[in-house]
Amino acid sequence: MLLQNKNAVIYGAGGSLGGAIAKALAAAGAQVFLTGLHLENVQQLANEIRAAGGRAEAAVVDALDEKAIEVHLQQVKQKAGTVDISYNAIDLKPKQNIPLVEMELADFLRPVNIAMHTQFLTATAAGRIMMAQGSGVILSLTATPAGIGYPLVGGFGPACCAMESFSRDLASELGPHGVRVVNMRSGGSPDSRVFAEAIASVPEAPEFLVKMQADTMLKKLPPMAHIANTAVFLASDLAGSITGVTIDITCGTTNALNYKVANIPLK
Repeated sequence: MLLQNKNAVIYGAGGSLGGAIAKALAAAGAQVFLTGLHLENVQQLANEIRAAGGRAEAAVVDALDEKAIEVHLQQVKQKAGTVDISYNAIDLKPKQNIPLVEMELADFLRPVNIAMHTQFLTATAAGRIMMAQGSGVILSLTATPAGIGYPLVGGFGPACCAMESFSRDLASELGPHGVRVVNMRSGGSPDSRVFAEAIASVPEAPEFLVKMQADTMLKKLPPMAHIANTAVFLASDLAGSITGVTIDITCGTTNALNYKVANIPLK
């Protein structure tokens, strides 16, 4: 039980990947405090975790609301004693598959603004508690566009870059207090809700998925379990010397997927 006696707060736990990481942390022994905008989704997840023998509680918390975040963390601290792990998985609401030269400014800025707003509030709030207790791990998740040129992702790529930079800078400040800050970079999980919905709604999605897999060194994309297992490792003492970096879980994505823009005429 790598995370026995650890307490983890997860924002956006109602999403598929947030839920997968919550389940993995709980299976590793952590008590998980699940939050989201809608109680029904996170309560169902909490019930599933408890049914599997884990410890979980659900609460409604707007991860863009500074006061709500602070109040909830103080409640967790009062009940559990410590806040050991913080992970933010809320939706950045990106608009994609539109060339940047045709995109509206508001659509470009939305994911950047949401990412910086929520990551700053949740990570710094957890950081203040962790500094006082002398330990803790703050995790975040980005995607392949943070590391390579990637067409048709709108503001999502810059948002990921900003998150990785923020994670590094926060790690440099919290490190002397015994707090680690680590980002994970995923290549996209085919078994996630986002991929499933895309495949169901876009006729060319299966072909696109094959091409994405072909652009990796391992010729596959990482399932949610691999992301979740990495989160467990990074949150544990086994990763006690890892901070201020991004851990790549993209299966070795190798290029800019330029086939996405080939033969796409601009308006």
